[in-house]
Order: sequence, then C-alpha cells, then structure tokens
Amino acid sequence: MPRRTATMLASTLMLIALLCAGVFIPVPYAEMSPGPTVNTLGEHDGEPVLQIAGRKTYPTDGHLNMTTVRVTSADYRMNLVEAVYGWLAHDTKVVPHDTLYPDGKTEEESTQENAEEFSQSQESAKVAALKELDVPVKSWVIVSTVVKDAPAEGKLHAGDVIKAVDGKAVKEPSDVADLVTEHRPGEDVVFTIVPAKEQAAAEKEKRTPVRTEKVTVTTRASDDAGEKRAVVGISAGTDHTFPFAIDIKLADVGGPSAGLMFALGIYDKLTPGSLTGGSFVAGTGTIDDEGEVGPIGGIEMKTVGARDKGAEYFLTPADNCAAAKDTPDGLTLVKVGTIDDALDALKDIRAGDTADLPTCTAS
Repeated sequence: MPRRTATMLASTLMLIALLCAGVFIPVPYAEMSPGPTVNTLGEHDGEPVLQIAGRKTYPTDGHLNMTTVRVTSADYRMNLVEAVYGWLAHDTKVVPHDTLYPDGKTEEESTQENAEEFSQSQESAKVAALKELDVPVKSWVIVSTVVKDAPAEGKLHAGDVIKAVDGKAVKEPSDVADLVTEHRPGEDVVFTIVPAKEQAAAEKEKRTPVRTEKVTVTTRASDDAGEKRAVVGISAGTDHTFPFAIDIKLADVGGPSAGLMFALGIYDKLTPGSLTGGSFVAGTGTIDDEGEVGPIGGIEMKTVGARDKGAEYFLTPADNCAAAKDTPDGLTLVKVGTIDDALDALKDIRAGDTADLPTCTAS
C-alpha cells in the first residue's frame, strides 16, 4: 500500500474514532439555555398569573415579565460534541454538572428544593409589595424544614410556629439559631411551639391559636469543620397572614429568582395607573420581606430570552451586572438593589426620561 494512501486511511480511521468518542463518551457538563418568559400582568395557560380578591385592583398594560433558564436534567450526560456546540453557541452556556446538581443531588431533590424556593419567593414578593403600600402584614417564625435523621425529626415539623426557645421569645428566624447555639452539643433545648395543624385551623377559622406545646430536643454537634456548634437539624423561616387573598398561578417554574417581578406585578395591580407606561419590561432577582433584591444564576440566558420576546428594558440585580456584560442588542439593563430602585426606574421609563437610568453599563 502506498505511503500516502496508508496515511490517509490512518487519518480517516483516527477521525472516525474521535467522532465516535465525541458522540458516545459522556462529559461532566450540563447546559443552560433561555427558558420561557411570562408576563406577571397577563395570563398563563388561560388564567391570570396574579389573582387578587378582597381588595380593589386596577387595569394594567405593558409587560413585567419574569424570566427563566432551561437546564438539562440531572441524569442526562452530555457528550463531547454537544458540549463543544454549546460552548460555541451564543444562546447557551455549558457549565460543570456539579454547578447545577451539587453533591450528587438527584433531579427530584433539585425539583423539590426549587419548588420550596419558588413558594418562599412568592410569599416574600407579597410581603414586599404590601409593605411598599403600607398595608400591614402579620408575620411569625416557623419551622421551615427538618433535616432527615436530625435530633428534631419526629419532634418538630415544617409549619410549626416557634414562639420561644428556652422560654425566650422568638421574633426573627435568626433568633432560633442564636438561642440553640448557646448550648453545647448533647444539651437539651426546649421549644415552645404552636403545632402546624393548630396554626392552620386558627388561620382558617380566623382566630388566635389556643394550643401551644413544649418540645424538648437534644442537640448534636454540627458537621462544620473546626469548632462544633450545637444544632437540632431545623431551618427557621417566616410565615405570614395577608389581609386579602393574593394567589400566584404559575406551574412548572422553580427557584427564587422571580420574586422581584412578582412584587412589581402585585404593586401594579393594587395601584391606579400603569407602572410600565405600556413598555415591555422584563427582569429577575430574588426579593426578601424588606424589598431587598438579590442576585440569581443564569443572567446571560435570561437577558437573551427576554430580548427574544421583545423586552426593551431588563431589571437586573446590582450584583449580576458584571455577569450580564454581554447585553443583547436593543436591551437596556437597569441596575436595581431594592424594590424602590425598580419603582424609581419604572417611573422614568413610563415618563420617557431614560437618559439617566442606572444601567449596568454606566460608569
């Protein structure tokens, strides 16, 4: 066989082998791409996203779109060809698999965690919007989650209201951890609680809960490196009672990043006039009960998705501005740190006074 022919044959076989390897050998990466974007002022699957009863609402127009990111499933393994294509594409992002599913987290576990975060973001959005309108909201500290096989398992339950720890009144979720860690591992902590079922019944019957219990839990050492803290294996959160009904109807969405846009949508529906002036505004960002806006993941994908749907302005958490530097053409990234920042920006947008908007690209 001539040397030239043999070389070409060997090269062809090597190329075939590399292509086969690229197609069949999995790589430890996952892909992020723009997901659906939904107008919080509009409808989704035939019903309003925001449904408010028991309080006067006002007509709205324009868009206040929440944005999402689509990710590959936990058990899907990309091959090398897909990873290279994703790296080269402008509207996808390839990241290490553990970035999306850390510590071997299953898709079911990730979905459950995202659902819980989404639910909490809705509650905080309602609180932030109503506080902005000076509408009083009743709040209390609850058991948010109980860690499996922890000392509190079977003794405390999600939804239990924590009134006191060791007889000391609890006002904020952080109070619970502070009081527990005053103990040494192995010591007992006494929780005064309103059981979740009693709290639910009281809310339904619009009365004050009448039954409290004292629950003793023995602490154990934390899993932290270094000095071991006393823990019982719960996380504390906040629950609320609202003076009227606010329901957010949006399925198949998870995570906390829609909080800001939900809060703005609620505010718009409860105030006369249009918050957007008819403009197409999208955005993202977590929100807490005090209206502070926090950063999120996948900002690059969200800006692409928003622009593809026609957004002109994108409300961007201040801490995400650096990651969102590659702005799609025609989209203005407006930097916000609080709900007040967002409302001020929307005031300028609807007035057409956009020259001095606090954009991510401004020096």
